[in-house]
Amino acid sequence: MDRLANTVRPYAWGSTTALPELLGTAPTGEPQAEMWMGAHPGAPSRIDRGAGPVSLAEVIDAAPGTELGADTVRAFGPRLPFLLKLLAAGSPLSLQVHPDPAQAGEGFADEERRGVPIDAGHRNYKDANHKPELIVALTPFDGLCGFRHPAQAADLLAGLDIDDLKPYVDILRASPEEDALREVFTAVLSAGHHAIAGTVERAALAADGLAEKGGPYAEDYAAYAGIAHHYPGDPGVLAAMLLNHVQLQPGEALFLGAGIPHAYLSGLGVELMANSDNVLRCGLTPKHVDVPELLRVVRFEAGDAGVLRPEAVDGEEIYETPIDEFRLSRFALAPGAAPRPLVSRTPQILLCTAGTVRLRDGGAGGEADGGAGDAGAAAGAGAGARVGGELTLSPGESAFVPAGERLTLSGEGTLFRATVVA
Repeated sequence: MDRLANTVRPYAWGSTTALPELLGTAPTGEPQAEMWMGAHPGAPSRIDRGAGPVSLAEVIDAAPGTELGADTVRAFGPRLPFLLKLLAAGSPLSLQVHPDPAQAGEGFADEERRGVPIDAGHRNYKDANHKPELIVALTPFDGLCGFRHPAQAADLLAGLDIDDLKPYVDILRASPEEDALREVFTAVLSAGHHAIAGTVERAALAADGLAEKGGPYAEDYAAYAGIAHHYPGDPGVLAAMLLNHVQLQPGEALFLGAGIPHAYLSGLGVELMANSDNVLRCGLTPKHVDVPELLRVVRFEAGDAGVLRPEAVDGEEIYETPIDEFRLSRFALAPGAAPRPLVSRTPQILLCTAGTVRLRDGGAGGEADGGAGDAGAAAGAGAGARVGGELTLSPGESAFVPAGERLTLSGEGTLFRATVVA
C-alpha cells in the first residue's frame, strides 16, 4: 500500500473552508474545489516507494499487470479506470451532461478527423470514454439532477408569473413528455444570452420573492435565485428550472449516468467517476456551449432524481451503480472491533473522511499478475508507505492498494473504498 500525495484544484467555484476543515489545515482564503486521487494525467497522485516521489500514473504505466491486476487490464486496458475526488462546492458548477460510450467514441473520432486541437475551447471530446459519476454527500449537499415531470416544471414556471415564460408553460402542459422537455430546453439554450437575459433576470427576482413567501416550491425557488445570483442573465438558469432540485443528507448519493443533465450547487462530497474529461455544458458557465451536440447527448426523460443509499453487505456499505469502471463503498469502523481483512483482485484507493483508520499490510494474496490542467497545491503528502507495517489515515488522507494485496482495517472512523468491478 502507498500513501497518496494529492493535488487540490483551485477552481473558482470551490469552497474556501470545506476542504481545510476536513484536512485540519488553515484556510488560505482561496477556493479549494477538488482534491484528486488517482492517475489522471491532469493531476496524478504521487507516491514514494523509497526513491523519492513519483507519479502514480508512471508507476502504473511501468507495470500495469502488477499494479492493476490481470482482470482490470483485460477489461479496461493498462490504466486506472476511475478517478476519486473530494469535491467542495462553494458556488454552483456548470450545468452539464456526459456522453455514453458510443457517443464519446463517435464525437472524439469526428473531432480528431476535423483536426480540432485537443485544447481548443470549442472542443467537446477530450477522449473516447464515457464519464459516469457518483457523488456521496459528506455534508448537506445541494444539486440538480435529471428532468422534472413537465407538469411540475410548468407549475414552477407559471408561479413566477413572467409573460415571456408563458409559451414554455403551455408547451410543458400540452405536449408529450419528451417532446415538451426537448422543445423548451432547446428554445431556452438556443435563444442566446442577450436575447433572454432580461427574462432570466425577471425570473430570478420573482423566484427570490417566492422563496421568502414559502409554499411547496420555496426551497426550489431559493436555489434557482441563488444560481441566478452567480450567473446573472445566463440561459442556463431557465434550463435549470426544468431539473429536479435535490438536497442530499450525509451518506446519501446521486449517480449521474449518460445523458442526465446535472449540476452541483453547494456542499462537500466524495465523488467517483470514470477516468474521462468529456463534459458537454448546458449553461451556468462562460465556456463553450454546443447546443446541437448537446441535444444529441441529452436524454429527455423525466423522473425523480433517484437518491441512493448504501446497501450493507458483510459490514461493507456499497453504493450500487450500473457500470464497471468503478465501485464505491464505505466502512464505519467501530472502536474495539476486530480488525477487518480486505483483499481484492482489482486496485483500490482508500480514503478516510472521519476519525482515524489503520491499514496493516498483510502481504500479496490475490492473483495480480497479468499481462488528466492546473497543478494547484499538494495535499496529503507523506513518506513512502510500501514497506510492511501499518499506515494510519486521518480525515482527507488516502492510500493506493495494488491488486492482490492483503490488508486489515482497524481504528475508529469512516473509510471510503474505490475499486473496479472486473
